[in-house]
Order: sequence, then structure tokens, then C-alpha cells
Amino acid sequence: MNASTIRRAALAGSAFLVLASASLGYSFLKPTASQSAPIESVYMSTLASDETSGSIYTIQTSGSKATFTVNEVLRGSPFTVVGTTDQVTGDIAFDVDDPTSAQLGPIMIDARTLATDDNSRNRALFNLILNAEQYEYITFTPTSLSGLPETVTIGEPFTFQAMGDLAIKGNIRPATFDVTVVPTADGRLEGTASTTINYADWGVTIPSVPFVASVDNQVALQLDFAASTSA
Repeated sequence: MNASTIRRAALAGSAFLVLASASLGYSFLKPTASQSAPIESVYMSTLASDETSGSIYTIQTSGSKATFTVNEVLRGSPFTVVGTTDQVTGDIAFDVDDPTSAQLGPIMIDARTLATDDNSRNRALFNLILNAEQYEYITFTPTSLSGLPETVTIGEPFTFQAMGDLAIKGNIRPATFDVTVVPTADGRLEGTASTTINYADWGVTIPSVPFVASVDNQVALQLDFAASTSA
């Protein structure tokens, strides 16, 4: 290969890097799309009463939040990235006198509203990581519940597992959440649901940036919820 060919190849490579860097930079600067509408439950409330047992409790945005947590090395030091949103909903059919008959409808989270401690990170999360303009919602659709107790006591927590399909960026894979619920004296259900996943299994990748040396392969997901009936 002569010197002229080498120079042309080097220039072409440099041009590609400039274009790639410009594209990446635009993604960090590009404004995020707004939430299409306030989040609303779309599943359990449409079921006929004879298909459910007990009351239907809907997760309220007030008192609820969805959180992701992932560890990274930022500027040479360990750092924990936390993203949250209160734009989450879902339905629970629950009878305090027959807890084994409980049903759980799909849980929906508006990915466009997830926010961290940094606006640049938020834009990267929206535009590069979750592609939230195209895939606005992260959903968990339960297929079975395991470990429901035969009796419960008002004010005391009980636990079970929810198995189902977790959809992120249009990719659907099985996931299991550990759930804790407390039936309160004022007629609500409060609790948490949590799991840890390998985000790459859902087609999620973290862009490489100069000041982040590494990012863990796993992300912790948690839902803190407060659910009430419409009555």
C-alpha cells in the first residue's frame, strides 16, 4: 500500500469518527419527547366482576415510584446511578379474606419520565439506552403468582413472587419479582416489588463515554407502590 492510499484511508477513518462522534453528541443534546399522556391502568378495570375475586386496587402515582439502580465507575470513583419516575400504574385484584385468589394485572412504567441526577444522562437514557421516543412504556405482564399466603393480617406484610414477561425496548423476556404487600387499616395496599436483571438480555446497551470507565452488567429494578380502590 503506497503513502497516498494510506493517507486516503486515514482521512476516511477520521471522517467516520467525526460523523460518529457528532451523532453521539447529538443524541446527548437532543431534547427528549414529552409523555404522550398521563399514565392510566388499562387492564383489570375492564374485567367483568365474575372474573376477579375481591376488590380491584389501582396503583396510584401519588405515593408510588419505579426505580432503577446501576453501579458504574465515574471519573475514577465508584458511583451509583439511580433513575426514578412516579408515572407507573397497574391493578391488583385482592380479597383480604381469600388472599390466594389474588390477581395482578400488567404493570406499566412511562420510560420517557425516568430521571436521574444529571440532564445529560437523562438524554442519553432516553435517546440512546431506552429509545423511549419509540418505546414509551416498560411493562411487566404477570403470568403466575407463587407463595401467596392463605391468611393475612391488616397492617402486617406478606410476601410472594410474581412471574411474568418483562418488556423493555420491545424485547420481551421472563422475569421474576419478589413482592411484599401490606394491607393497611385505611383500605389500601402498600408494598414493594424488586428484581435484578442483566440489561443486555433485553437489548439494552450503555454508550461508551470518556469519563465513565465501566458500568455493571446488572441493573436493580424496584417498584414502591400504593394502591387503592375506586370506591
